[in-house]
Amino acid sequence: MSPPKTRGKPGSRRLVVGISGASGAIYGVRLLQALRALDVETHLVVSKAGEMTIGYETDMTSAAVKALADVVYPVADLGAAIASGSFPALGMIVAPCSVRSMAEIATGVTSSLLTRAADVTLKERRRLVLMVRETPLHSGHLGNMLALSEMGAIIAPPVPAFYARPTSLMDMVDHSIGRVLDLFGMESGRVRRWGESAAKRKPR
Repeated sequence: MSPPKTRGKPGSRRLVVGISGASGAIYGVRLLQALRALDVETHLVVSKAGEMTIGYETDMTSAAVKALADVVYPVADLGAAIASGSFPALGMIVAPCSVRSMAEIATGVTSSLLTRAADVTLKERRRLVLMVRETPLHSGHLGNMLALSEMGAIIAPPVPAFYARPTSLMDMVDHSIGRVLDLFGMESGRVRRWGESAAKRKPR
């Protein structure tokens, strides 16, 4: 089954983006917006639970979120381009990443295009970043994180940086997205970096 929409820019930088059903759909939305501003070609897959969470947590429809991507794939399309290692990309970011999706990726028992694409990213030795959203964590979760780290994935829970003096929830979201993009060498302009503005701040 071919993807229903393609706005791909041949020769441009590519990233695969996954949005799973964990709380924090806004991370996926802001990531797509940031990558569009950076002129990075995005290939998006959203899980069924991810579509539900978009509806629960944001004012956007699933269709509106998908419109932010260059190419969109049905989550059940295991024959899609991003399911193959021959598809060139810089890597993949799952934002947010549920512990179910994380477990599938860790074990290699992938049941959807989202987790299959992540598994392909690992086997091709490309960068895989998982913005895992869960707390507290039991030993099974931690074991999966360790296994994934040993396979080369980066576990990057969206943790707020209070030294950045955020004044809104969106400030915290954008900082986390900016730090994830740092892992791909992409300067998003969304990160207030430690020490950069320290000389300008008045002591309190």
